[in-house]
Amino acid sequence: MTSSENIIQIKNLSKRYQDGFKALKSVNLNIKKGEIFALLGPNGAGKTTLINMICGIVNIREGAVSISGNDVVNDYRLTRKLVGLVPQELTSETFETVLGTVNFSRGLFGKKENNKYIEKILKSLSLWEKRNSSILTLSGGMKRRVLIAKALAHEPKIIFLDEPTAGVDVELRQEMWEVVKQLRDSGVTIILTTHYIEEAQQIADRVGVINHGELILVREKESLMKELGKKQIKISLSDNMKRIPDELKKYQITLDNNHNYLTYTHESSNSHGISLLLKELSHLNIEFSDIETKESSLEEIFVDLVRRESQ
Repeated sequence: MTSSENIIQIKNLSKRYQDGFKALKSVNLNIKKGEIFALLGPNGAGKTTLINMICGIVNIREGAVSISGNDVVNDYRLTRKLVGLVPQELTSETFETVLGTVNFSRGLFGKKENNKYIEKILKSLSLWEKRNSSILTLSGGMKRRVLIAKALAHEPKIIFLDEPTAGVDVELRQEMWEVVKQLRDSGVTIILTTHYIEEAQQIADRVGVINHGELILVREKESLMKELGKKQIKISLSDNMKRIPDELKKYQITLDNNHNYLTYTHESSNSHGISLLLKELSHLNIEFSDIETKESSLEEIFVDLVRRESQ
């Protein structure tokens, strides 16, 4: 369950590199306690830079970030214990065992041994059978699971997942999202970046879109789908239509090349136009045999937003 309490507050956060490139441009964002927040954007948009600044990996010189009311610069030790980061790159090339490296990660944060908790994590990630295996011998998908286990080892309140399913097979991806849902249900706040936009649509509570270092928008997922999504109504005609009648040209409507169906596109929030169109068809004695409805996916909305913002 999400709450109205903000666990992360980001104010006027910018990042300019020595070569003059501005990776982030005055980002303002609040993350609610217990939510799954999906950050979407093309490569180079600033997603990883933003995550790394929140986690204290990249220095903050412009703007401020606080976690549970604590500044990530002034209260670094405290805020770092509150977050777990699963990086985009696979870095676990070691002879260390799975169990050894996860226990070591827990110890780095000064946490006492807790074998039952570590066992629970490893079992939830299907790693328990591999606990005594060298990480070097694991597949890419298994190594990614180990990264998640390491990030969870010190019982953080917030987990950052930077492209967590890149290069992971479909079955493992579904398993990992189940783990994410279980974490959220236990009160952990999840922030993820992903190129698999259909997953953000499936799992996120809120969505943020970032491009060229700027946060274009932040919306509740359902609100975003309703506000920016489009619906298409495909009307199968009983008889071929040579051209669209003048009376129908006021609608956003197209006729297919075979002249046997009409496609009407409208905003998701405007269902009134459909009934008007159907009345118009009846008035013109245009008979139809079937109606299909298709709604915009989050991916289509995202692509449209980025295209609009880039113009």
